[in-house]
Amino acid sequence: MIDLTGIKNVIFDFGGVLFEIDYHLPAQAFAKLGFHDFKTIYSQANQNPIFDKLETGKVSNEEFMEYLHSFVPNVSRQEVEDAWNCILLHIMPEEVEVVHQVKNSGRRTFMLSNTNAIHVAEFERMIAEKMDFNHFKSAFETIYYSNVIGIKKPYPETYLQVCEWNNLLPSETLFIDDSIQHVNGAAEAGLVAYHLKPGIKLHEAFII
Repeated sequence: MIDLTGIKNVIFDFGGVLFEIDYHLPAQAFAKLGFHDFKTIYSQANQNPIFDKLETGKVSNEEFMEYLHSFVPNVSRQEVEDAWNCILLHIMPEEVEVVHQVKNSGRRTFMLSNTNAIHVAEFERMIAEKMDFNHFKSAFETIYYSNVIGIKKPYPETYLQVCEWNNLLPSETLFIDDSIQHVNGAAEAGLVAYHLKPGIKLHEAFII
């Protein structure tokens, strides 16, 4: 369980914590398009450097889509984009309410997500269809997308930069993520790090 005793700030991951995703779906979608080795270039634990460049805004959407399209040149560009976006399932409104509860308890709340402009456009659209997007955004003091800030998890300096930007003490800051490598990076940076394990939802893990 997550105990907030002594915690003044909480940084939440997005995918897998607040928004349901399935890392296996893009591999299945690309296999249907004819590319059967997608897992060799992209998975939750490891990925080709071009994905890192996309997530830090160092490669354009167009260049990235051309890269993916090169593996399945006989299908449409839209089919490639749909296969890439199918990792995104839906926002979990009950978990957003947990963030509001944490914020209402007097703690500062932030979101830090490794993502890319293609996914951002899609999941923000999906959130707005499911709930008031302003209600979602207002749960956080600041939302940090890796492709906008140019740095990403799991590097310790990323967490320390977020702390520096907001005058947070790492020892008073809780970080929550479903990817163990990101949790380990936050712990290395001196934050209080919590791994939200598969099958456990945020609202099930909190003591507020």
